[in-house]
Amino acid sequence: MGNLNIFHHFGKYILFMKTVFSRPEKFSMYYKETMRQMNDIGIGSLIIICLIAVFIGAVTAVQFSYQLSGGLVPRYYIGYVVRDIVIIELAPTFTCLVLAGKVGSNMAAEIGGMRQKEHIDAMEIMGVNTATYLILPKVIAAVIVIPLLVAIAAFVGNSGGYIATVPTGLLTSEEYIQGLRSFFVDYNVVMMFVKGLVFSFILTTVSCYQGYFVKGGSIELGHASTNAVVFSSILILFADYLIAIVLTQ
Repeated sequence: MGNLNIFHHFGKYILFMKTVFSRPEKFSMYYKETMRQMNDIGIGSLIIICLIAVFIGAVTAVQFSYQLSGGLVPRYYIGYVVRDIVIIELAPTFTCLVLAGKVGSNMAAEIGGMRQKEHIDAMEIMGVNTATYLILPKVIAAVIVIPLLVAIAAFVGNSGGYIATVPTGLLTSEEYIQGLRSFFVDYNVVMMFVKGLVFSFILTTVSCYQGYFVKGGSIELGHASTNAVVFSSILILFADYLIAIVLTQ
């Protein structure tokens, strides 16, 4: 029954996406809502993303410095490793996992609340395609803003590595910057943005799916918000693995 339930939800999700990406009725309304969602997702999440990125970069630099202590590897490799691991993995994955908890649960609760209060039913009676109207602006805003947040997180993460190593005397400023500039591969940045795009689509659509089809009362709405975070996080990690396999071959 568990496997059948998974296939049921997967098929329902695919049909839901087909409805979401149907032609909008009035583009001006969608534009305004998309701008509002971009502000809520981007500006509203900027501080928490920067805080997490600083500490991710700092911890990565300190831990790698500890691993290199007494070894034969040049110390500037700390900056090189921090740069690559933050860009390829930590910035996109941690940013989107945090946003799955912050943005995803909020979307599920917002849309689920509208479903419970019968706002969605009232809009459907008026002939509005509610799946498109409520969810498409969120998806568009997310796939535009979240990759930008990922890029900011990558920059701040590398700055966190600098803050953790240079003022404390683990490295000189010249050594850390030399590491950041050494062996740079443009393709790693492409991987970062691909992950940001895929993860942002997953966390938005899965969360909206959970909220849109919620049934029952406040307990079920709480379960939907929890499921939005859990399933989004699992799918983000699974997609991270698949992208790593595909793009590093």
